[in-house]
Amino acid sequence: MPAHHHSASEPHGHAPATATRALWIALVVTGGFAVVEAAGGWYAGSLALISDAGHMVTDAAAFVVALIAAAVARRPPSRRASYGYARAEVLAAFVNALAMLALIVWIAVEAVQRLLTPAAVAGPVVMVVAAAGMAVNVFVAVMLSRAGGGINARGALLHVFGDLLGSVAAFIAGAVIYTTGWTPIDPILSIAVALLILRSTLELLRQSIGVLMERVPAHLSYDAIGRALAALPGVTGVHDLHVWHMSADRVALSAHVTLVDGPGWPRALAAAQRMLAREFGIDHVTLQPSWPGPPPNGRVIPVAPATDPE
Repeated sequence: MPAHHHSASEPHGHAPATATRALWIALVVTGGFAVVEAAGGWYAGSLALISDAGHMVTDAAAFVVALIAAAVARRPPSRRASYGYARAEVLAAFVNALAMLALIVWIAVEAVQRLLTPAAVAGPVVMVVAAAGMAVNVFVAVMLSRAGGGINARGALLHVFGDLLGSVAAFIAGAVIYTTGWTPIDPILSIAVALLILRSTLELLRQSIGVLMERVPAHLSYDAIGRALAALPGVTGVHDLHVWHMSADRVALSAHVTLVDGPGWPRALAAAQRMLAREFGIDHVTLQPSWPGPPPNGRVIPVAPATDPE
């Protein structure tokens, strides 16, 4: 029967209590101000303010998803989910990235329509509401960045960063309209903000998809791990090597290790565990030993030495 080693399977990297509290406060503050900003944008006729309010709505939705995911991720492993539920946070980050992409598309479409059909914008109202929005976003961003919380919290923070850019753009648009009366600045800056947050959104989407598809973590080299395992004393080869994310922050590995002989397996296993944890940060390891079969017509050498007869 093949020998295996499994390290502890409790999920790691869950959002701490401080991150959860920060998300709750951010949800209340952001959701409340989104209503204020939407009303101000409608009154002032500003797409920049309305798009910024849309940002805040998606922010609030991102916080809700993050809170739900953090609660689910803390659930222990079960018979039906042997790895636990840590990937709930990654799934939430994936959903948040899709929501941001949808919002970017909506802003771009609305901005083009405003460029083709200019509308009057109340500059002073835009400036006041946008300034308040900047203050709210700075407060939420600082609170979330200090709280930490993994890929899911980073996804929520990305929403806040995009919203902060939106508030800055709305303030500039209001100032330009108030001083010059040039209304096209409103949709132009809306498009500029959408393009600025597009890159970060695509990066978050790429990271979350990589985890969900169980790709080799970007910070690790598959070939380097294989070579390091094969270079261990008593090891002659490695095959069926798999390296993947169990969650956003924890990496797992499985492989078949070919040995010189059977009695050397305990030492090779211990050396592999230490090396993988020290050099690659991998602590959930499953290794299966194997060794070359006896040559044809050759003498079979026992794995364990026979005891001397009494």
